[in-house]
Amino acid sequence: MFGILVSAFNVALGFVLRTVVVKFILFFGLYFVVQAFVPVLASLLPKSVDIAGLFSSLPDSVWFFVNMFMVTEGIKLMFSALLTRFIIRRIPLIG
Repeated sequence: MFGILVSAFNVALGFVLRTVVVKFILFFGLYFVVQAFVPVLASLLPKSVDIAGLFSSLPDSVWFFVNMFMVTEGIKLMFSALLTRFIIRRIPLIG
């Protein structure tokens, strides 16, 4: 009976050490790598885009539909989604 319990404990301990701990260390390291590269990628993006100036040149008839369809919020969501997709694809195990 004691041998069965020791064997079950060894199997459980082996599972934890081989899979759970290794995955935790791997994903913890990947988290810090991604967190370190986001400011580097953000610094490489262009900073002098005058989006407000582009929107201010639109006539009032176009502004009505831009506001109705919430285009400005949609553009912000699209850029953040594209940046998130880019970052996720750079992770070796996921992308």
